[in-house]
Amino acid sequence: MATNGTNPSPPKGGKLLILPGDHIGPEVVSEALKVLDIIEEATGAKFERDFDLCGGASLDKHKDSVTEAVLQKSVEVDAVFFGSAGGPEWGHSQPNPESGLLRIRHKMQIFANLRPCNFASKSLIHRSPIKPEIISGVDFTIIRENCGGAYYGSKVEEEDYGCDPWEYRRSEIERVVRVAGALAMQHDPPLPVWSVDKANVLANSRVWRRITHEIFEKEFPKVNIRDQLADSLAMLLITKPTAFNGLIVTDNTFGDILSDESGGLTGSLGLLPSASLAGPPAARGAEPGLGRNSVGGVVGLYEPVHGSAPDISGKGLANPVGQVLSLAMMLRYSFNMNHEAEVVEQAVAKVLDSKADGGLEVRTGDLGGKAGTAEMSEAIQREVRRLLKA
Repeated sequence: MATNGTNPSPPKGGKLLILPGDHIGPEVVSEALKVLDIIEEATGAKFERDFDLCGGASLDKHKDSVTEAVLQKSVEVDAVFFGSAGGPEWGHSQPNPESGLLRIRHKMQIFANLRPCNFASKSLIHRSPIKPEIISGVDFTIIRENCGGAYYGSKVEEEDYGCDPWEYRRSEIERVVRVAGALAMQHDPPLPVWSVDKANVLANSRVWRRITHEIFEKEFPKVNIRDQLADSLAMLLITKPTAFNGLIVTDNTFGDILSDESGGLTGSLGLLPSASLAGPPAARGAEPGLGRNSVGGVVGLYEPVHGSAPDISGKGLANPVGQVLSLAMMLRYSFNMNHEAEVVEQAVAKVLDSKADGGLEVRTGDLGGKAGTAEMSEAIQREVRRLLKA
């Protein structure tokens, strides 16, 4: 879901912390960074890159899923570019590989997780498990509150009893709702926003709904805000997904479930990017402040939706598209390089499009093709270079 507008000033770049992670993480991260190299060369932007460990790789070296040094680095850069975490060799005992990413999210206070649901190429609609006439044209983004709710707080785990407090405070609700409002207002007319909860049974959901409406009525009166119960939305995303084209804002638990469901609609997790932001997007030139980075963008962490895929690790088979599109989101939100972000997205579409649709029809195994990681990446790089020259 691209935003409107152009760069008001030449791209400048900024500071990146790159955490390749585990298994296919380093493979796809390295390919995405080759695209960034091309953008640097074409625009003059310079990205200072610092590489470090998180996840299983950090456990192996430091016996912790993320070190205090890396946590400190994460709040001193303009953005974090992440690969993947986890694998069966590390198990689930704490700290597990995934716990490192949770700690980084909390340290950075990247409270708004954005997961787009659309087709990187119209030629891939047939890959969806949903009938083409139902799924064609789907284009929504789930905005999940990322730092509160049942996933955080004091937990009780006993032999016969467990408890996870499902708590939300006004400040936590207001800030993620403002991200939804700001993103909606980037479009003309503004995108519709669905606020998803279980206000019929949960007290925290009733508070969520009330505060959400207060914010939209006062700060985003032009945005059409609608309410939807989480359980009914889970069904409607299967039967009428395009009815929710726009933005869906919800809490941590419902967002986790619904974003995974939406990821399945497009047929391959290898295509899907995500962003976790510390505030609403801002135009270049905005003053540094809460959630802002040194170049006037928003602090964020960017990663593909797919996991570490240990079954294909080291075989050169991983699909790099999710990582490359995460790079596009980073360019757009953290560095205000909207044109370059659109170029990357257009290049991916051209590579994936069928030859009948004028594309190159390069596909990795998860898309029914025979291309490897390098072949897919090289095709994207060529298209990015061509489009930037054009």
